[in-house]
Amino acid sequence: MGLMDKVKAQATQIAEKAQEAGKVGQAKLEAVQARRKADALLAELGSIVFDSHVGRGTPGDEKRTAQLVEQLRQYEAEYGPLGGAGGPHPDADDAPNSGHGDGSL
Repeated sequence: MGLMDKVKAQATQIAEKAQEAGKVGQAKLEAVQARRKADALLAELGSIVFDSHVGRGTPGDEKRTAQLVEQLRQYEAEYGPLGGAGGPHPDADDAPNSGHGDGSL
């Protein structure tokens, strides 16, 4: 095998590895974006529940709650369980005091 053939083979291997790394990076990015969306859905759901418990609920809250729950179920079907009672939050290491099990906010 000539020198040029070896260089071409190495270049092909490097390109394949770079493409694989790009796919892994893209998958991680999509997972992070999905998790952020799920966190926003959870925050909205929590806000609706809180408002309902303190007497500030609105007539459309039940419908919106059902929509949020369905979106969160779809998230879990694709990415696995959310944090909370089902297990630790996937980003728990990144956020200080991310667990609120002690009743504090």
